[in-house]
Amino acid sequence: MQDAMKAMLQLHEVSEFLYKEAELLSDRKYEEWLDTLAEDITYRMFVLRNLSGKAQPSEYLEGPLDISWFDEGKETITKRVQQIRTHQHWAEEPPSRTTRYLTNLRILETDSGAEPALVRTRCNFMVNRNRNEADDHCLYGHRIDLLARHQGTWRIRERKIYINQSTILMGNLSFIV
Repeated sequence: MQDAMKAMLQLHEVSEFLYKEAELLSDRKYEEWLDTLAEDITYRMFVLRNLSGKAQPSEYLEGPLDISWFDEGKETITKRVQQIRTHQHWAEEPPSRTTRYLTNLRILETDSGAEPALVRTRCNFMVNRNRNEADDHCLYGHRIDLLARHQGTWRIRERKIYINQSTILMGNLSFIV
């Protein structure tokens, strides 16, 4: 019973962190959002291929040399934010309005401490992006995050994003998924 209560509290703590992180992006509080990222973050959104039957386990290009929609660290993510803030970024002027939905959050694993320092999670997501009059799109799929405890809260050390679309129909991917 004590382990179940501990797991429930840990899930609540992690979900509050991830919901707040999503809110920071939707509210365009990018500088605060950058503080939720570990200095050594890897942030990757994999390309999906349409494969049939037995080949489906390899439908995402996840290898270290495979192409990705995003494969970034904190430095490049920070530069993306700085570029958006110039208000001269053609793809984000006027800026996108985004809303993020997270569901089916589960903790996949933790390290073995009384207060874990690392937590791996999985959740489903949907990001809605609206810009101008007719530019309205959604990305959805699931993601796997590795969170590291830092000064009483969490930081994202790794984010693996698996979108369900093999073809992205929006004109650009300038917003942060």
